[in-house]
Amino acid sequence: MTPLILLTLVLLWQFVLVGYTFTLAGNAADEAARAGTAADPGARQGACEEAGEKDLPGAWRGIATVTCATGGGYVTASVALRVPVLFPGSVAFPFTVHGHAGAVEEVKD
Repeated sequence: MTPLILLTLVLLWQFVLVGYTFTLAGNAADEAARAGTAADPGARQGACEEAGEKDLPGAWRGIATVTCATGGGYVTASVALRVPVLFPGSVAFPFTVHGHAGAVEEVKD
């Protein structure tokens, strides 16, 4: 019975990591879009990447991909993170979790 309980705990922990990665990706995309709206168009990608990676834990920061785009007065941000296997910072699954966010571009007078 003990191996079955341990296996169940390991699987639950892995599901927690998957959910946490989705949460991190969504929050990073929100932060990146918010920073992208306030930045000048020439510095938007740099501000977007910096804000998107700023609050990520170290294990996810090294494997994050943050991109921003602008179109029609709207700034969108996409963040791609890989899900770690059992221990953040070690091996990751071969699929990525995506977070997307958008915000209206700020107009400066």
